[in-house]
Amino acid sequence: MRHTALVTGASSGIGLAIARELARVGVDVVLVARDEGRLREVAASLDTGTEVLAADLLTHEGLEAVAERVALPDRPIDILVSNAGFGLAAPFHESSIEDERRLHELLSFVPLRLAHAALPGMRARGRGWILTVASFAAFIPYGSYSASKAHAVNLSRSIRSRYAGDGIRATALCPGFVHTEFHERMGIDEDGPDWMWASAEDIARKGVRGLRRNQPVVHSNLAFAAIAKGLQLVPDTWQGSLINSYRD
Repeated sequence: MRHTALVTGASSGIGLAIARELARVGVDVVLVARDEGRLREVAASLDTGTEVLAADLLTHEGLEAVAERVALPDRPIDILVSNAGFGLAAPFHESSIEDERRLHELLSFVPLRLAHAALPGMRARGRGWILTVASFAAFIPYGSYSASKAHAVNLSRSIRSRYAGDGIRATALCPGFVHTEFHERMGIDEDGPDWMWASAEDIARKGVRGLRRNQPVVHSNLAFAAIAKGLQLVPDTWQGSLINSYRD
C-alpha cells in the first residue's frame, strides 16, 4: 500500500530533507511552505508523487487550508510531519511580544491543530504516523523557544499514549545543532565539537526510521540522548549558567 505524507516547512532544512527521505522510501509527499516557487522546484526534484500546497501557517486562512487538506477522507494523509518553525535571536526580556506570539503559534499551536485534523481519519483507518520536529532545546531551560519545543514533545507523547490502541504512532524528533539555514538566520556560528553537529539528511533518516520503529523520542546521537537523561538530575540554575557561558 502506497502512503502519503504531508510535510510542513518542506522548502528547506530538515523539512526538505525529510521530504526527500520519505520520497526515497516510496512515500508520496504533500509539500507545505510559504514559497510556492521553491516548493515546485522541490517537487520537480523528487522521484515520487508530489503535491504543492503554498500556505502561511501563521495566518488563519493558511493554517485552516492545510488542516482541511490533512483531513480529506478521499485523499488521506497517512504521515503527518510538523516541522515548520523559526527561532528568535533576542533574549526573552528583549524580544517583542508579537514575535513571541508568532513563535509559539508556529511551534506549539500549529502542530496541535494539524494533529487534531489528522487524528479522526487516522483512527477511522486504523493507522497513522505523526512525526513532530522538536529540538534538544526541549530538555533544557533555553528561553521561550525551549518552552515551545517542550510543548511539542509532550504533545507527541500524549498522542502516542492516548491513540496507540487505534494504530497511531507518534514520534518527537529532537535534534541538537544541524547544518541548516536555521542557525544562520539566528546568528549562531557553527562552532563546537563535531559530535554536536549533524546534517539535515542524517537527522531526516533518523527521524523517519524512528517513526517506522515506533520510537517515542529520537535524538541526534547517543551523546545527546544521554545528556537529556542526565540533565534531569541537574538544577535549572546550573543548566542556565552553563548555557549562558556557552552563548557568551
